[in-house]
Amino acid sequence: MQIPKRKPPTFSHPSTDPLITEDKFNELTVRLQRLKTERPRLADEVHRLAQNGDFSENAEYQMAKGRLRGLNDSIDRLEQQLNHAEIISKHSVNHVQIGSTVTVQCPDGSQKKFQILGSQETDPSRGIISHQSPIGAQLLLKKIGDTVELKRAASNMSCSIIKIE
Repeated sequence: MQIPKRKPPTFSHPSTDPLITEDKFNELTVRLQRLKTERPRLADEVHRLAQNGDFSENAEYQMAKGRLRGLNDSIDRLEQQLNHAEIISKHSVNHVQIGSTVTVQCPDGSQKKFQILGSQETDPSRGIISHQSPIGAQLLLKKIGDTVELKRAASNMSCSIIKIE
């Protein structure tokens, strides 16, 4: 008899970028407190449904137990994220850093504004990009007047930094 061969997992828990703003830290703290206040209610529900007898036939119990397990996983994940969080502090305006808002002038005369934050808070539609993104990495440590190559799908543009906040 052969022992079945299992494939290794494709990934383990991906590590999250610890860099977050103070607002994001506060938002996560509020969410954690909300989840912790929800836990006793779910635990009571599991306890109540456990009294109905046979666990293997009790679908409501199985579903409630799954919800409680998911809630506990979310709480653990948030606690770990908050324990390892690094708050993005105030920065210098001499050069681009994580937390900076950068305005660049493109050759066609248009101006683009980028705020560089950690990867958990990105929103490209609002101009918030990660320090690990191609544009964010290009902008880091640059100064006013420096030129950067912004790679786009169709072409590259040489833009100059005109303002750092």
